[in-house]
Amino acid sequence: MKKHVYKIRLSFAIFVFVLSVLAFLGLFYPLKIFDVQFFPLLQRVIVDFSVFSLCAVIGLLLLTLIFGRFYCSLLCPFGILQEIVSFLRGKKINKQAGNFGFKYLIAALVFGSLIGGSSLIVRYFEPYSVFGSLATLSLYGIIFTVVVIVFTLFKNRFFCINLCPVGAILGLISKLSVNKIYIEPEKCVSCGKCSSVCPSGCINLEDKTIDNETCIKCLKCLSGCPNGALNFGVKPQKFSFNRRRLVWGLGALAVLGAGYTLGLNLVKNTIGKFKNIILPPGAISADNMVNKCLNCNLCINMCPHGILVKADENFPAVHIDYTKGKQSCEYKCNNCSFVCPSGAIKKISLEEKQKTRIAIAKVDESCRYCGKCEKVCPKGAISYIKTDDSSLPKAFIDETKCIGCGKCQKVCFHKSIKIFAVDEQTVI
Repeated sequence: MKKHVYKIRLSFAIFVFVLSVLAFLGLFYPLKIFDVQFFPLLQRVIVDFSVFSLCAVIGLLLLTLIFGRFYCSLLCPFGILQEIVSFLRGKKINKQAGNFGFKYLIAALVFGSLIGGSSLIVRYFEPYSVFGSLATLSLYGIIFTVVVIVFTLFKNRFFCINLCPVGAILGLISKLSVNKIYIEPEKCVSCGKCSSVCPSGCINLEDKTIDNETCIKCLKCLSGCPNGALNFGVKPQKFSFNRRRLVWGLGALAVLGAGYTLGLNLVKNTIGKFKNIILPPGAISADNMVNKCLNCNLCINMCPHGILVKADENFPAVHIDYTKGKQSCEYKCNNCSFVCPSGAIKKISLEEKQKTRIAIAKVDESCRYCGKCEKVCPKGAISYIKTDDSSLPKAFIDETKCIGCGKCQKVCFHKSIKIFAVDEQTVI
């Protein structure tokens, strides 16, 4: 069985990776695989609490505590991408990734800012967000991935072991996991085959030990050992004091506090800064969106009308641009709410979406009523009136009914209707 566990694990990982790519391309999203991504789940617990999110986070932590860092080799698309790169590279270069304490400081900064209320720091390091940025061909995602791939070519999964904030947290939990990979010294002949295939550099042949904190449970070593000296299961562990880890831990606590303060300040500095930004239904407000959106861009390709756009110079998060695509928000669609993994776009039903005002339409004096806007308005908010100074009727928009979907602006022949953002979305 040991000879086949790696192939089984790898097959499942590739399946997850293919689903991930299809999802970001907007082609196939049946299993909502990103609803079990660690960081988005954790943020959803904080900003958009649900029983599912809490149970999923607890479930991932418990599985890590029992089995170790399987998340990194089974569910993280960015981690799996690095494994694919290593596989394509072959065995020409195979240096260990090492294990440096700097990752604890990054994790402390990222988690601290998230607890402080802002995801602006998170999106630059969190692997799911970076993968989404890459999959949607955003410049940052491309540059970041190229740098990581270069490291991967020479140092295997360097990012996963030394930079990833999710890996740092799950690694600490994995160190306490019930089941670990371990070496039976009496069977080991120090042939080096296990360490030569280990992408994490976690195997020490001198004292025949494995660092299960950095081990991502890829299971390559189990399949490669000719004597069956490696096992995965329960092994009694002796406690050992490590002064170096203590120093890194104290440093991480200090950075956690700094990250929390930074998060609070980022939230404070964004309040009221962005005006006239139209957001997808469920995003609530510009302040909420800019501080909660991970810029994974999953919602963009899921939008059937193509009006959702990436972060730009006007707004540092996903938003609506009615000059793009079909120039209106589809009344019978709540895809963006359905797929958002972070809670930046609150999960709302289609019925609630159809009652959520995301903007407001206004008509100016150039209107020469043709009746097109009245016909397409899904809320029946448009009628026509005759004015005293003209024999021509003009469109009248009942603002108590308008949800700002943009359909009227799209069909207006005289360009007399404009859509304006609202400060905060409301259900009418």
